[in-house]
Amino acid sequence: MANRRSESMQENRRKLIAAARKAFAERGYTAASMDELTADAGLTRGALYHNFGDKRGLLAAVVDQIDMEMAARAKEIGALAGNDWQGLLAEGAAYIEMALNPEVQRIVLLDGPAVLGDPSQWPSQNTCLQVTKSTVERLIAQGILKQLDAEATARLLSGAALNAALWIAASENPQNVLPKAVEAFHALAAGLLLQRL
Repeated sequence: MANRRSESMQENRRKLIAAARKAFAERGYTAASMDELTADAGLTRGALYHNFGDKRGLLAAVVDQIDMEMAARAKEIGALAGNDWQGLLAEGAAYIEMALNPEVQRIVLLDGPAVLGDPSQWPSQNTCLQVTKSTVERLIAQGILKQLDAEATARLLSGAALNAALWIAASENPQNVLPKAVEAFHALAAGLLLQRL
């Protein structure tokens, strides 16, 4: 009985996140109606409150889901790069480029910070930070990066990628901003090299 109830709660969470993701992407957080999105999910407001506390809690869950997808995608791209250094650059550039995706732009980069506050404090960003820190530690151990504090280095790299993505999302012409942002990100990262590769 408890197992079935748990499955039902998970299914309700999944439905609400999917409905909210669609509503937030199409209309934005502020304009998305809780009544409409709960109706789209085939659930009540009570289910939303029970699972997420409120609309803000639901946005946090949607942002977390998209942010984790972005991190997984960036990691996939980085893994294809051939080595840790090229992977680090490819992951950063991939994250920045995802700012062109309208869903990412609206939910994660525009509404997310406006409603949830500083993205560097989001749990999903912390997960990404730990992955970057591990890569930085390996690159330092391999003698590729300067002997700097790995957490500080990872935070600055992650912050640069995040701020570049925020810039693109808020830009009048994101396609024009993207190559400038990626080029600057690569130049900043190259400053960490012990010697030019």
